[in-house]
Amino acid sequence: MNENNFFNKYFRTLENTETIKANGRVTQVVGLLIEATGPQNPVGDVCNIMTAGGPLPCEIVGFRRNSVLLMPLLHTEGIRQGCAVVPTGTPLTAPAGDALLGRLIDGLGNPIDDKGDLPDNLKRVPINNTPPNPMTRKRILSPIETGIKVIDGLLTIGAGQRMGIFAGSGVGKSTLMGMICRSSKADINVISLVGERGREVKDFLEKDLGPEGLKRSVIVVATSDQPALVRVKAAFTATAIAEHFRDQDKNVMLMMDSVTRFAMAQREIGLAVGEPPTTRGFPPSVFAMLPKLLERAGTARRGSITGIYTVLVDGGDMDEPITDAVRGILDGHLLLSRQLATQNIFPAVDILGSISRLMPEIAEKEHFNAAGKLRNIYSTYNKNADAISLGAYKAGSDPKIDEAIKKQPLIENFIKQPIIEGIPFDHSIAEIKKIVG
Repeated sequence: MNENNFFNKYFRTLENTETIKANGRVTQVVGLLIEATGPQNPVGDVCNIMTAGGPLPCEIVGFRRNSVLLMPLLHTEGIRQGCAVVPTGTPLTAPAGDALLGRLIDGLGNPIDDKGDLPDNLKRVPINNTPPNPMTRKRILSPIETGIKVIDGLLTIGAGQRMGIFAGSGVGKSTLMGMICRSSKADINVISLVGERGREVKDFLEKDLGPEGLKRSVIVVATSDQPALVRVKAAFTATAIAEHFRDQDKNVMLMMDSVTRFAMAQREIGLAVGEPPTTRGFPPSVFAMLPKLLERAGTARRGSITGIYTVLVDGGDMDEPITDAVRGILDGHLLLSRQLATQNIFPAVDILGSISRLMPEIAEKEHFNAAGKLRNIYSTYNKNADAISLGAYKAGSDPKIDEAIKKQPLIENFIKQPIIEGIPFDHSIAEIKKIVG
């Protein structure tokens, strides 16, 4: 081997090594925003602020004149004017690998369960990736079984599809997520809980997800008390972990609760760095970041990420900015109805207000036609529900209404499903055909 060639890699390493590290100094802290005189690193790099209690990690989020703007990844306690700001030279990364299954980590990839530290040999992946090239995405042609009758039968989801669960508070979003995690035929679940109340995390794990669901799941949690930047990073960390498993040719179920709280966290960051509030107080960066996050799910050259994202519909307004933006990006939505929930019908999926845009392509013709007929029968009953309940409709006046009255109890029974029960895909289709036959 040529001696020069042998040493070339070492020469390149020396050329790219910064022998003098340019540190900065904290000049001001206002709310969540930290201003410093340096370092001159790019946006997204992590820096450590050296305090008496130890280093505090922060991320560079922007610049203002000669100042570097940082936001904390932990807290601002202990930071004083003049603290050194030391760059790490790298952006945030997340752990990825099979050792994460059954584990609970925070938005920065640190374990928060009682199972000890993560293995040192876990691969680290960057949390900020670009979506796959559109020309490398495989077409979605096959359904993925969720184990939920109303979804598999009437709103069939494809492997690699992105769906939203739109609902107000307390209508059963988390419960439906848990049912899908336990019963779906995905290889791996990656679940991101963004902005949740601390009390609800353990409830979700033990009541909604259960031990069986946890075994094949990775949970990423950033509770509502954590800094806005950590809540945003939790969504990207979960997506990066899902991408790692997808690249191993696996079908991944990525579930996020909720996109609304992710958007609110980004609003805090945007307003803090001086962005103008535009649509109902949301700065432009929120609407730029939503597609960057949501488009990363889907199919690629290998494997797929089926994305299920919950959206908190404020006051039932489906046209509010975040709801409208997310609905336009995703491939369909499940609308949960408070009216059905008050009638003790769970999961409270409004089959007339919901849609799966890919169902016509992935469902067999006989299944698709039977599902359409059931929706027509249900629609006929709902249109005439007031007349029927008041006794104003006379039996025999309209054969379609008579059929709807007869089959309404069967349809309601089809929508209902016990929380702990998963129904095979074929059984759901057979039940639809039996109702409409």
